[in-house]
Amino acid sequence: MESPFPKSSSVAGGGRIVVKLLPDGLSGLEALTYQYPLKLISPSRSLETRSVLVFLLSYGGGLVGGDSVSLAIQVEPNARLSIVTQGHTKVFKSATADVVTRQALNVEVASRGALCLLPDPVQPFADSVYEQTQIFKLADEASLCLLDWVTQGRTARGEHWSFTRWFGRNEVWKTGFSSDARQRLLVRDNLFLTADQDHNQTQSLQKSTYGMAVFGTLILTGPLMEDLGSFFLAEFASLPRLGARDFRTDDAVTQDSAQVSAEERWRSERAVLEKAKRLLWTAANVRGCVVVKFGAPDVETGRIWLGSMLSQEGSIARNFGDHALLCVRPT
Repeated sequence: MESPFPKSSSVAGGGRIVVKLLPDGLSGLEALTYQYPLKLISPSRSLETRSVLVFLLSYGGGLVGGDSVSLAIQVEPNARLSIVTQGHTKVFKSATADVVTRQALNVEVASRGALCLLPDPVQPFADSVYEQTQIFKLADEASLCLLDWVTQGRTARGEHWSFTRWFGRNEVWKTGFSSDARQRLLVRDNLFLTADQDHNQTQSLQKSTYGMAVFGTLILTGPLMEDLGSFFLAEFASLPRLGARDFRTDDAVTQDSAQVSAEERWRSERAVLEKAKRLLWTAANVRGCVVVKFGAPDVETGRIWLGSMLSQEGSIARNFGDHALLCVRPT
């Protein structure tokens, strides 16, 4: 007997988020669907919320070897969406190198819409094989804040970049969304890490990371991210360059430090953190996108540094609410 119910169009690991501007002027969910192993949770909306908040999760606390997750996100005109996680995205080991765990994210942001994606880092376990593709298509005046970072694995178990392969790709496109609109690629950022070496003279993955336990990329573009992007560029430009030296005496430095502003004191404390922890970072403007790259010796140092930068400038909290910063607050 044939079932009277229509066949489901959902696919394992598939999900969809649609956010629109509601009549009351706040952003709200129009659609939220997901299938195992993907899980999406959105808390109840409050009047103070500046954006819709969605937690991106997986059943069992991580992705098993061979899992495939595909999430489509649509942010309609003037709407705002924040995506966070409740912990590291764990990638469990694969039985063989041919068993690949995949995540795909396809995002469309309409004019004056905005997306803030500040998750916890991906944590690939030993012998895992992982591929991640994130495609963002932005209309004119759309805004995007994207954080993508990866850790060396479970340090408590002695893992030090012990996975088999990790590949991540982020693409940001400018598009009008019409069928005949010309799309323009703004940024294509690829990161490929592998334990395999082509010849004996190549350093192992563990040695080539030079003690860094976290690598991250932050991409900022659009009207709501202009101030934040300018902030990162200005802070990077103010970093001491090779050969710079302070010729003042210690007494003069101490006297000046008592008169510095709160902003200067914050900058001085951040410089101490960067030097003491050997945190490295850079920022550049690429076709209207500010791309920030950073490396840290541990996750918490990276979290403290990035959270401090975002909180000091303040655009994320103003435009999306404090909940958008959940994953970059110190634990």
